[in-house]
Amino acid sequence: MEKDLKGFSTRALHSGWDHDPSTGSFGLPIYLTAGYKFGSAEEAASLFELKKEGFIYSRIGNPTVAAFEEVIADLESGSAAVATSSGQAAFNQLLSLICKKDDHVILGRKVYGGTLTLLSNIFSKFGVEVSVVDTDDPEEVARAVSPKTRCIITETVGNPSLNVAPLEELAVIARDNEALLIVDNTFMSPALCRPVEWGANVVVHSATKYLSGFGNIIGGVVVDGGNVDWGSMKKWPEFTEPEEAYHGVVFSEAFGTKALATKLRACALRDIGGCMSPFDAYLLWMSIGTLSLRMKKHSENALAVARFLEEREEVAWVSYPGLESHPHHERAKKYFREGYGGMIAFCLKGGIEAGRKFLNSLNLFSIIANIGDARSMAIHPASTTHSQLSSEELKKAGIEDGLVRLSIGLEDVEDIIDDLDRALSSI
Repeated sequence: MEKDLKGFSTRALHSGWDHDPSTGSFGLPIYLTAGYKFGSAEEAASLFELKKEGFIYSRIGNPTVAAFEEVIADLESGSAAVATSSGQAAFNQLLSLICKKDDHVILGRKVYGGTLTLLSNIFSKFGVEVSVVDTDDPEEVARAVSPKTRCIITETVGNPSLNVAPLEELAVIARDNEALLIVDNTFMSPALCRPVEWGANVVVHSATKYLSGFGNIIGGVVVDGGNVDWGSMKKWPEFTEPEEAYHGVVFSEAFGTKALATKLRACALRDIGGCMSPFDAYLLWMSIGTLSLRMKKHSENALAVARFLEEREEVAWVSYPGLESHPHHERAKKYFREGYGGMIAFCLKGGIEAGRKFLNSLNLFSIIANIGDARSMAIHPASTTHSQLSSEELKKAGIEDGLVRLSIGLEDVEDIIDDLDRALSSI
């Protein structure tokens, strides 16, 4: 019997897996297998033609991975999800599926540097045109739209400037132009924000971060919002016309609200690879059970730290959506629930040298190019995570020389603040 699951924490603990009917195992098994035995030649043919649901080969689908995909799709209010080997792999497969030569992508200027370079350095070679704009400004986004625009890409909260995207306005622009709104929700997780509920069509995560919470795996996931009316869209024949690779199946007709996720799995994941490891999926599924608890604590600690930093004379400015001083605070109050996340950006008055001295004086914090860990971490984006950007690109992205990004962990907040206090006093 299917359970009637309503609350977020309840669904996080029960979605995706209940028990193994053959053994009664209550714990999720790790299915370490490459292939699956078919009952007959006819069953094998039905699976390969997408006429029957099931597992063919673990690059395309695996029961342990499927448990993680199901719970994330549920928590993000989506129809289905496809897990990948990393967040970069998630974007690579998604863009490979929906973009072709001469297509156009609108990309937020303040997104993660790796997303920017994936489009500008790789997909541009294949003839995909990219317009980098300020997605905080819907009017600028609307001006950038062309008849060939396939998607608008933004982040719920920008990395590392911590701007908050106007999700509803961007969703209207995308819908009016038969484009997809793709939102990277890594910084917030579905525990704090669910972009699909505000009109996003696709949600992407680097599962390495808050979904894991412990910095012990690399993974990504694409969530199909299930809210695209493919039949009314003239610009998407790959979903509304027969697919030769699968004997003429029409994905929008055969799979309805799961058309994008199904084709992503059946075509991009099948052909490009980059699947998630069953062991990593097992760790992620376990972590999801505590996601709401962790995100509340991350948010509580971060708000206290942000208020502390605002009072320090060594600090030029602090960016945290939970602060009344944040330019998008009202927008954050509208879109976010249960907190404003665990990420803080602030700028030291002394520039690069002050930033280096500050980082080297930290004790509890670790200097790590990652976020979303249970332990607190710090990084200097201009010289690390965004170092591939030019000076002009850094400036446009709001990344100053003295900018420091903090990922606030789950330690006692008094210890976190004490460590920051000593490091600031050393400057």
